[in-house]
Amino acid sequence: MKYLLPLLLLVTTTVFAESFNQKLSFAAIERTSHTVIYSGDYQKIDYPNGDVPAMFGVCTDVVIRAYRQLGIDLQKEVHEDMKAHFSLYPKNWGLKRTDTNIDHRRVPNLQTFFSRKGQVLKKSKDPKDYKPGDIVTWILPNNMTHIGIVTHKNSRDKTRPMIVHNIGLGPKVNDMLFDYTITGHYRYSGNH
Repeated sequence: MKYLLPLLLLVTTTVFAESFNQKLSFAAIERTSHTVIYSGDYQKIDYPNGDVPAMFGVCTDVVIRAYRQLGIDLQKEVHEDMKAHFSLYPKNWGLKRTDTNIDHRRVPNLQTFFSRKGQVLKKSKDPKDYKPGDIVTWILPNNMTHIGIVTHKNSRDKTRPMIVHNIGLGPKVNDMLFDYTITGHYRYSGNH
């Protein structure tokens, strides 16, 4: 009997995590129904729950908006963690303090945040390692960083999960998991 409660908690937690990840996959796919012009221009936005105008966005905005549909404000969560642990975040932009307008919209900052607050998963060439709702980051040509969400949809040959991302043409579902070098693989469900 004393082992029943921990087992029950484990099963409940596992079922919840799978349902959250499925919801994130569906939220990401829903993002593909929006027309978005690729634009990463710096803009002053509200805080918390701030966003650039809905018709604009970059790869990080797909992730931010999908999480927001599930009640998780990455702008606020990244800001709070970055403010408390600024030295752990990249200094690629020469900032001396946090900036709620842009910090959460930068792939290296999201990588740091997901590494600190979520699960870091192995980067592999095995498509079975990538589950719906996982976050993947890549390095593109010219050292550009990129981020997307693994979905429950599969490639035409049924061997790879499809990815929702914005690589310049708005949010799309593509078979591109292994098209670029993977730099990160994470799972994050917030405080839920």
